[in-house]
Amino acid sequence: RGHARARWGGEWVAPARLSSRPPSLRGPAGGGRPMLLRLLPLLLLRAPGGSCPSSCSPSPSCSRPMASGPSSPPGLSAAFVTCPSQQVAKEIARAVVERRLAACVNLVPGITSIYEWKGKIEEDAEVLLMIKTRSSRIPALAEFVRSVHPYEVAEVIAVPIQQGNPPYLKWVEETVPE
Repeated sequence: RGHARARWGGEWVAPARLSSRPPSLRGPAGGGRPMLLRLLPLLLLRAPGGSCPSSCSPSPSCSRPMASGPSSPPGLSAAFVTCPSQQVAKEIARAVVERRLAACVNLVPGITSIYEWKGKIEEDAEVLLMIKTRSSRIPALAEFVRSVHPYEVAEVIAVPIQQGNPPYLKWVEETVPE
């Protein structure tokens, strides 16, 4: 497309994108994917009940469960919504929390989505919303997002939360009404 590009963590990006990434998302010196993006698939897809060898010491990369025994109250979910910009993402996130459809929404900037739309392969920069809520609130959350989202077809998907920090999960339960 005629734009200067530089290699960053295995992908070709415009130099402006390199400097606009917050330090927490730039990844290790010398390249590599940002830490959050490297760990996100492991956090989302790891089967419950996994364990580490006895030599494993507690660290952010450890895959041991947060607590032994039942550590998740039944009925909590993490929902994911993609947005076209930081501004749209913040507006939706704030509205979702204000309406008590979720306890917390994280905005993950700098994702790239590749998808088929109306017979063409598309590629767009987007912001991912990670929404923590009660599973029973997912239909209302999806309805609200569809009503305010600028996309013709808004992505709203949810997965059950299997494990987590018990005080955090309790806070989500207490914050989001049934």
